[in-house]
Amino acid sequence: MKKLTGSILVLFSVLNTAAQTPSVIPRPKLVVGIVVDQMRWDYLYRYYERYSDDGFKRFLSKGFSCENTFIPYTPTYTAAGHTSIYTGSVPAINGIIGNNWYRRDLKRNWYCTDDSVVSSVGSTSSAGKMSPVNMLTTTITDELRLSNNFQSKTIGIALKDRGAILPAGHAANAAYWFDNATGGWITSTYYMNDLPGWLKKLNDKKLPDQYLKQNWNTLYPINTYILSTADQKSYEGELSGEDDSFPHKTDTITSNKYDIFRNTPYGNSITFDMAKAAIDAEKMGQRGITDFLAVSFSSTDYIGHTFGHNSIEAEDTYLRFDKELADFFSYLDTKIGAGQYLVFLTADHGVAHIPAFMKENKIPAGTFDDAEVLKWLNENAEKKFGIKRAIEQVINYQLYLNYAALQENKMDREEFKRWAISELKDHPAIMSAFDLHELPGTPIPVKIKEMVANGYNQKLSGDIQFIFKPQWFDGGPTGTTHGAWNPYDSHIPLIWYGWGIKPGKMNRETYMTDIAATVAALLHIQMPNGCVGHVIEEITK
Repeated sequence: MKKLTGSILVLFSVLNTAAQTPSVIPRPKLVVGIVVDQMRWDYLYRYYERYSDDGFKRFLSKGFSCENTFIPYTPTYTAAGHTSIYTGSVPAINGIIGNNWYRRDLKRNWYCTDDSVVSSVGSTSSAGKMSPVNMLTTTITDELRLSNNFQSKTIGIALKDRGAILPAGHAANAAYWFDNATGGWITSTYYMNDLPGWLKKLNDKKLPDQYLKQNWNTLYPINTYILSTADQKSYEGELSGEDDSFPHKTDTITSNKYDIFRNTPYGNSITFDMAKAAIDAEKMGQRGITDFLAVSFSSTDYIGHTFGHNSIEAEDTYLRFDKELADFFSYLDTKIGAGQYLVFLTADHGVAHIPAFMKENKIPAGTFDDAEVLKWLNENAEKKFGIKRAIEQVINYQLYLNYAALQENKMDREEFKRWAISELKDHPAIMSAFDLHELPGTPIPVKIKEMVANGYNQKLSGDIQFIFKPQWFDGGPTGTTHGAWNPYDSHIPLIWYGWGIKPGKMNRETYMTDIAATVAALLHIQMPNGCVGHVIEEITK
């Protein structure tokens, strides 16, 4: 009897254990990766009181926020940011060291997604001659496709080609970006030979024209925008030759109207339209397998560059984006099902204040001109050493030396580098300059050294690096930019919501490169093959 009782207990224990073990690995129906181009971390809280309950506040109250997420490399540019988010690696490994870099073999600058082998699809312009061919590693979107023998669909969408192509990965079903020549969404023969029917129908609606007819006025009474500077400032840029104040008369623009369209919040609106259309038509998240939509919102970057961080235009753009984000959540709840999709939102970089604005408020700042520095250094080098064009290019805060010219003039390369570094250090914009080949022994702060090392690719990068003083950058008298190591460029939001995410927040330092590793852990798939990030365990527990 005792043996029988014991056998029954063992059997019950086995059955109970089996009942607790899932027959399949639980995964979300759809992963949506959102990159808000040029979104500083503090935008989450700067306009917090003006946000709706279901946009950014839904992320912050019902999701998980990694409050101290940083970019671990420099320069902090768009292509490098999107690539590092989705590869979990850094430019030193993935090969995307900037939006552009200098090719010594070709004697010219090279764009991050240039591919002369492919052709435009959906346009006769050259805007479609793009692919991920220059990216050296896999992405988390690639790994999802690889994990189930390519059953998952992965699609990238952005106004910018680099914002769509690099996140979508090498094995993507599609990547779509905006073409100024047609005012529609295009792709390249890397992905397909013809646009799908649903996208042709969407392009036929001419949504950019419909949005431009609305003009751009503030969403709320302009006197309520107390978190921004006055509407009209001499250091702000402008749209299409009009003055830089509200309302912006976009309905009268005829020249370069689709380029200007990017510089309005309606560029974000059409990106949301495109994201919904892709989910609907491709049945993403509705096919019994996990799909991945990588969507990047580019107009925040265009507007920030033109009008600056402290402008009413920037504030209005984020208030509008918040409302559209809330609507997108509502759409996903209905289409995919609440709790059935996983979303993360982050940024590819931040942005600096306009130097003139900083000076206006007694804070040190200034601008620098790469072209002028290249000219100045080469003129001085010719006077001192008799060498013409001793430096081939200045780009990404790096100098590319002309090896052939130095050799022809029997100039010792190390001696010339010491001279060039000394010249750079005398420039009022520059905090430090050093030989990239001697980086380990360079006496600069450890954090900056690590960021430079992570951004340095031995085959692609230059010879000498310089670091700006805080609030200095390469630019002109109006607008602003990004690219430096400083927190205003490198401190970005990282918020998670939906499937498997418990509400919370933390201040432990995390990095852009941790995103891919964390998504891989949540999906139970391999992380990208160049990933150096770590799983954010607080999210996965």
